[in-house]
Amino acid sequence: MSYINFDDSKISKFINDNEVPEMQALVTAANEQLRQGTGAGADFRDWINLPSDFDKAEFDRIKKAATKIQSDSEVLVVIGIGGSYLGAKMAVDFLNGSFYNSKSKDDRRGVQVFFAGNSLSASYLRELQDFIGDRDFSVNVISKSGTTTEPSIAFRILKEKLIQKYGEAEAAHRIYATTDAKHGALRKEADAAGYETFIIPDGVGGRFSVLTPVGLLPIAATGADLDQLMKGAEQAANDYVDPDLSKNDAYRYAAIRNILYRKGYVTELCENYEPNLRMFSEWWKQLMGESEGKDQKGIYPSSANFSTDLHSLGQYIQEGLRNLFETVIKVKQPPYNVDIPMDDENLDGLNYLKGQSMNEVNDKAYEGVVLAHNDGGVPVLTVEVPDESEFSLGYLIYFFEIAVGISGYLNGINPFNQPGVEAYKKNMFALLGKPGFEDLAEKLNKELEK
Repeated sequence: MSYINFDDSKISKFINDNEVPEMQALVTAANEQLRQGTGAGADFRDWINLPSDFDKAEFDRIKKAATKIQSDSEVLVVIGIGGSYLGAKMAVDFLNGSFYNSKSKDDRRGVQVFFAGNSLSASYLRELQDFIGDRDFSVNVISKSGTTTEPSIAFRILKEKLIQKYGEAEAAHRIYATTDAKHGALRKEADAAGYETFIIPDGVGGRFSVLTPVGLLPIAATGADLDQLMKGAEQAANDYVDPDLSKNDAYRYAAIRNILYRKGYVTELCENYEPNLRMFSEWWKQLMGESEGKDQKGIYPSSANFSTDLHSLGQYIQEGLRNLFETVIKVKQPPYNVDIPMDDENLDGLNYLKGQSMNEVNDKAYEGVVLAHNDGGVPVLTVEVPDESEFSLGYLIYFFEIAVGISGYLNGINPFNQPGVEAYKKNMFALLGKPGFEDLAEKLNKELEK
């Protein structure tokens, strides 16, 4: 029995009893492709054993760097995009709540953590600099190549701010570069300037990198327990080895997703009932979308935050096109609870909730939504995690990572590449006048003139 509870009881109207067992042969073959490296993208499978097979010395250096950041900075700015940003942001919110960055220094476990380099908005970057103001800060720049446009621009600007404030020597001691072990522009600069560096493993793609230094340093800077995070992931890795669908919930989830997809349920909504899990859905969307959206195939990953979005998307989910299914991330025991007070006048009519708490109401909202959506023709899956601890997060991360690896092979694609991501970059480079893109620039400018 796994640490989390996977509930697929609300698919019986959409999937016959025989269909999941009949996927076993395909799942077993996909498992062999994934475990033995016989499938496409085999060079990017190092995340499978990462929870137990990681550089322990570097792991200790990450903890020490986090302690130093906490001692000399009030703010850590993490510069990265895609997998170099989403995993860390997701984990910071999951483990620390919605208002972590708004808490006073005495009420936080670690430093404030903000993210840059994930857009090309000048306004955002200027507002971030104004917010930092004269306070002490450090920078963690994350890029394997060091030439990705969005983070590279942000790093130039924030590095200049560091140098102006501290001078070049001290600025270098406040810059932490997470990059390639040997190659790339950032590696070259880090070696020349003396930045402390951490390695992005060659065999781990960006969307799978949250349990590498990419995610671990920002997470540690908030005071989170990295040991428990990795132990949770390690437990999941041990629990999800057997490909038997009656024993392996992660593989069962992958199989059910593919059955539904082939029946026309082409959109999956990742949903939550806790606002600080919103970024978990954002991380999940990249993991699923970038892994599976290829060759004109793949489930479209979307998200909803309940009960908030029940007042905006609820109508569509209930009665719109019947091409979507839901995967709910539910926390069994949230970190806090609030009792609902009595009111003598009872103008809002809520006194019937006497003796109940907000968590109880939230649970009933979840149950009511599941029943309503199910009746409306929407399959609902639920992944329930015990709490919002580091152990639970590590376990949950691995659950979805191993599931999407299997799911991708079930759908006949390479789950570990992302060739489509490069298309917009080439066009942007050409339109900006980057050397080497002159012919493409001429073609694009003619198209824009039409």
